[in-house]
Amino acid sequence: MTTKPEPLPATAVHVGELIQSLVKALRAFQMYLPNNPIHHKAAANVRAAFAPVWAELHELVLAVAETDFVWEEQPVYQQASKQESLAWSLYKDGMRRLTFRPGVEDEEIVRFLEAVNTARHLKADASDDLLTLLWEREFTHIEYLFVESFGDEPVPDTAPAPERPSADALQSRVKEEAPPRPGIVDLEEFDSTLYFLDEKEIAYVAQELRNEYTRDVRRAALDVLFDIFEFDTSHAVRDEILSDLETLFPNLLNAGEFRTVAHLLRELRALGERSAHLSTTHRQRLLGFEARLSEPDIVRQLMQSLDEAAAPPGDEDLGEVLRELRPSALGPIVGYLPALQNAHMQELLEAAADRLASGYPAEVVRLLREPQQEALKEIVGMCGRLKLQGAVSGLGELVPHADPAVRLATVLALTEIATVGALAAMERSVDDEDRSVRIAAVRALGARGFRNVLRRIEPVVLGKSEREIDLTEKMAYFEAFGSIAGPGAVPTLQSMLLSRSLLGYRASPETRACAATALGKIRTPDSRAALQKAVEDKDLVVRNAVSRALRGLGAE
Repeated sequence: MTTKPEPLPATAVHVGELIQSLVKALRAFQMYLPNNPIHHKAAANVRAAFAPVWAELHELVLAVAETDFVWEEQPVYQQASKQESLAWSLYKDGMRRLTFRPGVEDEEIVRFLEAVNTARHLKADASDDLLTLLWEREFTHIEYLFVESFGDEPVPDTAPAPERPSADALQSRVKEEAPPRPGIVDLEEFDSTLYFLDEKEIAYVAQELRNEYTRDVRRAALDVLFDIFEFDTSHAVRDEILSDLETLFPNLLNAGEFRTVAHLLRELRALGERSAHLSTTHRQRLLGFEARLSEPDIVRQLMQSLDEAAAPPGDEDLGEVLRELRPSALGPIVGYLPALQNAHMQELLEAAADRLASGYPAEVVRLLREPQQEALKEIVGMCGRLKLQGAVSGLGELVPHADPAVRLATVLALTEIATVGALAAMERSVDDEDRSVRIAAVRALGARGFRNVLRRIEPVVLGKSEREIDLTEKMAYFEAFGSIAGPGAVPTLQSMLLSRSLLGYRASPETRACAATALGKIRTPDSRAALQKAVEDKDLVVRNAVSRALRGLGAE
């Protein structure tokens, strides 16, 4: 059993929100010019995010890790993808500590982010790096600590900017240290660089190339649309973006882009909460995407794409979408489950259906009462498997259903739930037209000693029923009679087992064997004594039944 992590204190939460606003502003500064409204809005959001931090701290000191920012030994920002991580942008250039002081939000934070953006896009042979870019801006409210690239010596922000030797000076130094030797090819005769990359640098370049080629361009494009929607309050612009997303949504599902679909739904939900000047129509359209995912036609389309996919999606990707489903998806999922060929996919979807059924019992009852429900039998079975007590009322309405298979499934489901209400709803099934339904109901009610059903069972035991029944069914009724009636039934059963009529006739061997079995269910000294009297009975069927009943009594 895993324990949930302790929630962060309020100050740490404010620091985390501040860093998230810095990340968004960094992205906005990268995509938009300074005169763009989105650029201005991003800067304003950053300034606003500093206010709750300064209300509690006199300065903010952040430790810079590879993909994390740590404040007071608590991670307040984590981004596993180095390509998108602000912490990695600073860490790879040597920064290990970053300090902000009140007043930084006025002007310096914008210049700081611009410097970070510039450093991100420097060429490999550029004469500048992040450290020199920060030195040039001469911050008064920002301090930072760097380490040398090839050592552990820290470089404080008060150190003078290093003087970089010119390319000619470097070439002269190389010639002095390694003069040409006769018979050796001179590299200067070829078009080559002055220095070669070491293994660490080659690995870094290779990783960045892999990141670029594997980058989710579709998701990045969606993020741009989300930013425009949030910062541009124009009704026409937001209308156009929503129309594009509504067109794109089913295509993403068809293409199996489940992670992108889940990301889209989360971002749209967040936009509905934080976008300024959002009209009622736009808010409804934003929230409508969640409902649309769970529409029956969309769910069937999703199921079909999963069933026909050459390479099924990963569990994590599919799980993200399934967690976004709403109650209206329950019926289509349960209906499609038996047709799925992939056993593992069927298991994941069944878990999603179980989650919806457990969380929304009202939807289960609605499906049970839907006359044209194709997956009715499967939904009834799910009620039993999950022991959904809230579905008893709906199951009770299915007891007289026209389809015997549905009636049998209903009895089995009510048996699993086994509340007083469930047993009462099952009582009518004792007189069902279908033999399988009757036997299942009688056995379930007898096993649980449900006394209300005795009046329906007793006529069959006493031979007053007009319906012809076979030995198996008759045995079920007798066992239920013994379990429910208890010690009071011993005289009746003993008479059936041992007594003769005035003409010397006894009941049929099948009836006497059933009476012996019922006596074995009562488990009292009187019932044991009655059975002992028939141990040597001449009829083999009766003798075997008595022997089994006594063995059952002796096991207690």
